[in-house]
Amino acid sequence: MAYGLRVITSFDRNWLAERLGEQASWWSELQVVDATGSTNADLSAAARAGAPSGTVLIAEHQRSGRGRFTRSWEAPPGAAVAISVLLRPPASIPLERWTWLPLVAGLSVAEAVNAATGLPARLKWPNDVLIEDRKVCGILVERVGDAAVIGMGINTALRTEELPVPTATSLLLAGAHIANGDVAAAVLTALRGWYLRWVDGQDLSAAYQAASATIGRQVRVELGPEESRSGRAVGIDRVGRLLVQTESGVQAFAAGDVVHLR
Repeated sequence: MAYGLRVITSFDRNWLAERLGEQASWWSELQVVDATGSTNADLSAAARAGAPSGTVLIAEHQRSGRGRFTRSWEAPPGAAVAISVLLRPPASIPLERWTWLPLVAGLSVAEAVNAATGLPARLKWPNDVLIEDRKVCGILVERVGDAAVIGMGINTALRTEELPVPTATSLLLAGAHIANGDVAAAVLTALRGWYLRWVDGQDLSAAYQAASATIGRQVRVELGPEESRSGRAVGIDRVGRLLVQTESGVQAFAAGDVVHLR
C-alpha cells in the first residue's frame, strides 16, 4: 500500500453545495477557505456577531487548531480538514441536554468516516473518533451565548512522520485515499441528521453505545495532574456522562481524559 501518496483535491463552496444537494439549503452559509488560524475561533466570533444557525466554515489548513484542555496542533496543508459548524438550538431545549452535543458530533463523524471510506470508525468517550484504536479526529464543542460551535479536525492524509502522537492515525494511513471535500460533505450530511434527531428529543444512547470503543473496557479517567479513577466503563447516563464501575461503586464522569487500558 502506497502510504506515502498524498492526493490533495481542493474544493470550494459551490462544489460543496452541489455535492450536498437539496440539504445544502439547510446550511445557511457555507464558507471554504484554504487556511485560517482556528475555524472554531472564527465561528465563535461570528456567533457573537449574530451569525445564523447553520453557518459552516471549512479549512484545509488550520494554523492554530484548538482541542480540549487548551491543546493545540497544526497539520501540513492538505493533510487534514477542519470543519466548524455554528448551531443555535431551539430555546425550548434545556441547557442540560446540551451536554449531548459533543456525543452527537462524535456519532456524526464516525458515521461519515464509515460512509465515505468504509473504515470502521469507533468512539472513545466523549467524542474522539478512532480507527483501530488510533485517533483520526478530535472534536471541540464550545458554547457561545445561545449558540454551539462544533469543531471537527479530521486527519485525512497525514503521513506517519507527520502524526502529532504515536497513537494518532489518518484516513490515508488506514488505507483510504479520499479527498477532503468528500469527507466534509459526508460529515455535514451525517451531522444534520444526528442533530435533528437530538432536537427532536430522540434517545441516542443505544446508537452511541453501539459506536463506542470505550463502553465494556477497562479504563482510567484522568481528572487532573494527580487524580484519576479506574474501572470498567459500563455505559452512559441520560446527560451523556460516562459511567464507570470502580471499586467504590458506579461513578459518573462529565469530563476527564479517558485512557483505554489493555
